Amino acid sequence: MVIRRVLAPRIDFGALRRELGLPEGFPDAAQREADQAAAAPPATGVDRTDVPFVTIDPAASRDLDQAMHLARRPGGGYRVRYAIADVAAHVRPGGALEEETWRRGQTVYLPDGNVPLHPHTLSEGAASLLPDVDRAAVVWTIDLDADGATTGVALERARVRSRAKLDYEGVQAAADAGRLPEPVALLPEIGALLTVRGLGRGAVNLPLPEQDVEPDGDGWRLVLRGPVPMEDHNAQISLLTGMAAADIMLAGRIGLLRTMPPPKPEAVARLRAAAAPLGVPWPDGAGVGEVLAGLDASQPRAAAFADQAAELMRGAAYTAFDGELPGQPEHGGVAAAYAHVTAPLRRLADRYATEVCLALHEERPVPDWARAALPKLPEVMAATDRTAGAATRGAIELAEAVLLEHRVGEVFEAAVLDVDAPPNGQSKPGRPPGGTVALDAPPVRARCTGELPLGERIPVRLVTADPTQRKVVFERT
Repeated sequence: MVIRRVLAPRIDFGALRRELGLPEGFPDAAQREADQAAAAPPATGVDRTDVPFVTIDPAASRDLDQAMHLARRPGGGYRVRYAIADVAAHVRPGGALEEETWRRGQTVYLPDGNVPLHPHTLSEGAASLLPDVDRAAVVWTIDLDADGATTGVALERARVRSRAKLDYEGVQAAADAGRLPEPVALLPEIGALLTVRGLGRGAVNLPLPEQDVEPDGDGWRLVLRGPVPMEDHNAQISLLTGMAAADIMLAGRIGLLRTMPPPKPEAVARLRAAAAPLGVPWPDGAGVGEVLAGLDASQPRAAAFADQAAELMRGAAYTAFDGELPGQPEHGGVAAAYAHVTAPLRRLADRYATEVCLALHEERPVPDWARAALPKLPEVMAATDRTAGAATRGAIELAEAVLLEHRVGEVFEAAVLDVDAPPNGQSKPGRPPGGTVALDAPPVRARCTGELPLGERIPVRLVTADPTQRKVVFERT
């Protein structure tokens, strides 16, 4: 589902950048190190350029972290090869570039340009898995049986060469036409198997469309986009690799996990209580993930239920350990132990977790520089997660306010996604009754005051649209 609306020709995101303290460029020493690394690509690793890897990313992306090749195994099952950009081969421990990446933590995306974790000479150049050029990578080889269960895992530093830069919409169109290229022809089959296995474990995936702000000629457009099926299948390969990495680190008793507490029983009970009034079927014995998987989130009641389910997905964090295993090693959304290792161009933690996995798999000591980083990474990643989240929300809120600032007083039809009084009847203190509503066109989500019926469509009047405060408020008419 895609809904678009052209915005005013000029939106200045500079104030948001300054408010968040986002850097404008790299220090000279860090940029110089990146340029030197780009000019002298690493020669480490075995030659895997014979494997016809391809990448699948948004069409405009050039910071390509992952490439894949999928094949059937003789005798049954599958072989997943997943090549991840070997960023550690380009960044010298203790150097100016490493120091700067710790200050940034991750790439922050804004409509008028990203604030990259690494200089573009690396992130969109020498370290990116662009097509038709040799690149340093860490290649994960994961064997699956016919039901999608993992039967073997190996990883190695290698030299790879992607054959094509594919995008989600193009891959989906090829899948619909039965013309997927050979390296990813099995992605729908493997992705579906892994999804079923995840639901069986109790994994939860929220089927909520994403808001985004995109360039549109001289202006901008606000977009509401739901993932295409091939995007979900692609995500399953990343999850598979992250779970394999977590298993390696737990077995070696050292590493960095992405964790989240499992949903609390009382929270699940509240969600179950909300299902019937919203017309959402919840069969006996079905888990939250299975219920959500059957929803059409384009329908207001289903969207409201999914929004309520988001309350279960709280408390995500990074958990470092060395010797003593963490008391709670799992990620509640994945329903398994899981680690971030598949986006090192965009996320600092992945570089160090990957290095730990390589050392453990090769039965050699974890490098001192990687081991020393582990206990410091959770705090750094938590801070940069907050910054990245604030940037995304701030850009959307600004775009919404600019789009609507000349329409104050107009009445729109909206779906009620959330209300201040949850199913337990305890109202949120400090503000008048209300909740969150979603307009179809333009695709805006905002605060609305009044007594709101959850999951219903109602008329609402726009009372505030202030770009300076990035604030939009409706009232029920």
